[in-house]
This record gives sequence, structure tokens and C-alpha cells, in this order.
Amino acid sequence: MKLYFPLLCFLLLTSSFMDPAMALATSPYCSDKCSTRCAVAGVQDRCMKYCGICCEACKCVPSGTYGNKHECPCYRDKKNDKGKPKCP
Repeated sequence: MKLYFPLLCFLLLTSSFMDPAMALATSPYCSDKCSTRCAVAGVQDRCMKYCGICCEACKCVPSGTYGNKHECPCYRDKKNDKGKPKCP
């Protein structure tokens, strides 16, 4: 038991330093599409996080940096718990 405690502490500490957006595993497709979609976003990390979540679920991201959500109905129709659009 004593041998595992330092290892557990090490793993907990290193995982706490990871960037939350980096912790979300996204495909190269989603990373590329979301980089384009979030290019002019005011809060880049939040845009990338939610775009990545939506892309992984919907398998598509609308073109451009804003609008065009008609290209991907799943992406368009995702809502947060307050009923507002989830995907940037």
C-alpha cells in the first residue's frame, strides 16, 4: 500500500496541470475544423472545448467562423442545460 501512494500522488498532480481542452481527446478532423471555426473567437480555449465536444458527437462542424449552422443540423440543435446553443 505504501508503494502505491507516491505513484497515486504523482498521477494526481500531473493530471491537474493538464490543459482542460487538451484533456479532451479529439480527432485530427475535429481539431482542424474547430481551429478554423474558433479562429476569431474571443475566448479561444472555451470555443475549442465546446466545438470539440460538438464535433465528436455530430461528426461535422459548420464552415467559417460564425453562422452556417444549417450545414450541420446536429451541431445546430445541441443545447446546454439552460436551453441555449451549446456549439459555437
